[in-house]
This record gives sequence, structure tokens and C-alpha cells, in this order.
Amino acid sequence: MKSKNTKFKNLKVISSPIYRDTRGSFREIFKKIFFKEKFIFTCVSSSKKNVVRGLHLQTKFPQGKYLTVLKGEIYDVAVDLRKNSKTFGKYFSIRLSDKNGLSIFIPAGFAHGFVGLKEENIISYHCTNYRSKNHEVGISWNDKHLDIKWPVKKPILSNKDKKNISFKEFIKLHG
Repeated sequence: MKSKNTKFKNLKVISSPIYRDTRGSFREIFKKIFFKEKFIFTCVSSSKKNVVRGLHLQTKFPQGKYLTVLKGEIYDVAVDLRKNSKTFGKYFSIRLSDKNGLSIFIPAGFAHGFVGLKEENIISYHCTNYRSKNHEVGISWNDKHLDIKWPVKKPILSNKDKKNISFKEFIKLHG
């Protein structure tokens, strides 16, 4: 496994080789030596093709997230909302798949979202904090200010994500 820093402070891309043979494949997806953070729980989500989840964050009890795609492919997006960051208001995007061996660590202070690109997409998240339903906020996936280049024309959104606020509203409320 290898860890690569990005221009976003503490946001890392982890690559790991996938060993394949006639029986299937093997891949290491997590090694503690790459992280100073303490992960306290893991969850798994599945999404169909064109499902957009996000952009989500917690204003209190923020979460760092380490994501790996177990099956399928996603276009993953992290928006820096750390007030004193040089990359505040900018986004990082990457394609993660069960084929490319890439994972991402998104530190606390980022909004996160993704879109499923295959018929079935299964994602594993290691998180540094528990879910705090009372402190969840969503920023609109297609916010004009953020100008994220999503590879989807007709997204499928949850009712909750359809009500997400704009980046400007987020700054007004939490800035």
C-alpha cells in the first residue's frame, strides 16, 4: 500500500495492489500505519447507478472518513469547509473502484458525497466519529458556487438530499 498527499491538507489517496488469479482477487484495504487518526466504527452502503449521496457533513462531532469501494465504481467528492484552510470552498474529486485499488481519507471538516457509476456500488467507510443526527447538514450536490463536474445527467436523490442547502446558505449559518 502507498499513501499520496493531495493539495488539500491531510486529504490522502491510498493505493493498494490487487492480486488476481483464476480463483478471484485479494486486496489489503487498511493499514493503521498510514493514519494518525483513530477510527471508531465502520459502515457499508450500497448505491445503484446514478444515485448521488451528499454532500454531507456534521457541524459538531465532525467525522474523518476512509472510503474504499468493495464493488463497483463511484465518483467521489470532498469539499473543504475548514475555515482557515487554503483550499476552503474548493473540491477534490476522484474515481474509486474495485478495479483501480484506490481509497481516500477525507479529514474532518469536509463535506462528502459521491455518485454510483455502476449498476451496483458497495462502499466501506471507516469513521473517526459516530453519526450525530442532530448535527448533520447537507449542501446541494449541484451548487453553482462549487461547480462540481459530476459525471451524471439524471441523478437519483433521496428526499433528504433534495432539501440540502446552498454553499452560501451553509456559510451564512455556520461560517
